[in-house]
Amino acid sequence: MHAALKRLSVALGKSAVALAAIGGMALGALSLSPLAQADQKGADLPMAPVLNDGAKWRIGYMEGGQYIDYQTITMATLNGLADLGWMDSIKLPEDLPKTPGAFWSYVAENAKSDYLDFVADAYYAPGNFDKEQRPKVKAEVLERLNKTADIDLMIAMGTWAGQDLAVAENTTVPVVVGSTSDPIGAGITKSAEDSGQDNIHAKVEPARYQRQVGIFNDIIPFSKLGIVYSETAEGRTYGGVDAVEEVAAERGFEIVRCEAPYEDLPQDQVELGVLDCYKKVSAEADAIYITVHRGVTEESLPKIMEVINAAKLPSFSMLGSGEVRRGVLMSVAQADFSYVGRFHAEVIAKIFNGAKPRDIDQRWSAPPKIALNLKEAEIIGFDPPVDILIASDEIYEDIEN
Repeated sequence: MHAALKRLSVALGKSAVALAAIGGMALGALSLSPLAQADQKGADLPMAPVLNDGAKWRIGYMEGGQYIDYQTITMATLNGLADLGWMDSIKLPEDLPKTPGAFWSYVAENAKSDYLDFVADAYYAPGNFDKEQRPKVKAEVLERLNKTADIDLMIAMGTWAGQDLAVAENTTVPVVVGSTSDPIGAGITKSAEDSGQDNIHAKVEPARYQRQVGIFNDIIPFSKLGIVYSETAEGRTYGGVDAVEEVAAERGFEIVRCEAPYEDLPQDQVELGVLDCYKKVSAEADAIYITVHRGVTEESLPKIMEVINAAKLPSFSMLGSGEVRRGVLMSVAQADFSYVGRFHAEVIAKIFNGAKPRDIDQRWSAPPKIALNLKEAEIIGFDPPVDILIASDEIYEDIEN
C-alpha cells in the first residue's frame, strides 16, 4: 500500500470527531463550497417531461471544433435529462470514430425519448477551430434558426459557439452554452446574474480558476507558476490567464509564460508547439498549471507529463480529474461531469416547461471534491498531507495510459 494511503488509513481509524475536524479544515481551506440552491433564480421552476404542442422538442448542436470535453459534457447533459425522465440513458460505444460530429450522429440515431429529438443534420462546427470557416458556419446556423425555424433549442459547446450564437441578432431560439472558461469575459453573457438576452443561458462559475490556483498554492507553496496558452482573446479565456494573473498579484508569485498558438494550424503542429512550451516553462517554474488548450489531448498529455516529471514538478489540471487519472498530480474532482451535466439538463427541462433562459440562474460551483494521483506524487517525490488525502474524493494509485 502507498505510504500516503497507510497514513490515511490510520487517520480514518481515529475518532469521528477528530476526522470531522481534519476534513472540515481541509475543505474550508479549499474554498470550494457550492452555491446555495435555495438562492438560485428559478430554482422552483417545473422540470417534468412535456411535449411541444404534441410534438417532440427538436435540439441542435454547435461547437467551435473537436474538443473532447464538449462531447463529454453533452453526454453528461443527456444523461442528466435521463435522470429527469426526459429520455433513456445513453452511452457512446468505445469504437466510435473520432470524426467531426460522429457522436452527435450516434445520439441522433440511438437516443430513445418520447419528448426529445436530437436532429441529425443540426450539427455545426467550423472545421476544427478554423477561423476562415467560422463566419460561414455561423451564418448557416442563424439562417436555419431564423428562417427555417425547425430547431427548438441549441446546445452551444465552447467559447466560439457561445459567442456566435449569443451575439446573434433577431434570434429567439433558446441557446444553452456550456464548456466555456470565461463566458463573461468572452462576451457570451452580460454577468453571472444576467445573460443580457432572453434566449441565452451560459453556465458561469464565479472565481472558478482563482479558486483552483489558490488551492494549488495552498497545497504547494510555489513561487513560480508555469502556464501555456495562446496569446489571443479566446486563448487567454481558455487558459484562465486573467484568473492566474489575479491570484499571482494577490499572493506574490511569478508567472512563467509560454505562448502556443492553435488557430489555423494542423493538430500535430499544435501539439508539438504545446510540448515545446511545457519544456520551456518546466525549466524555469517550480509548479505547473496545465491549462485548457487544443494541444493538450489524451494523446499529447503523456508526453507533456514526461517533461514535467523529468523536472520533478507538481502539476494541477485546469480541466479536471480526467487528466489526474492520466497522470497530472491534482485537480478538482468532477465525477465524470455528472454534476455539470445535471445542471445543464435542469436548465433545458425548465426552458421546455416555459421558462426564459435568462430567468434561470447561470451560477454553478463545483462540489467540494479533490482529485489526487498518488503514483504521480511518488514520481515527483511529493508526500501529500493527511488532510489533503481526506479532502480527496478521487484518489488514483496508478496512471492510466
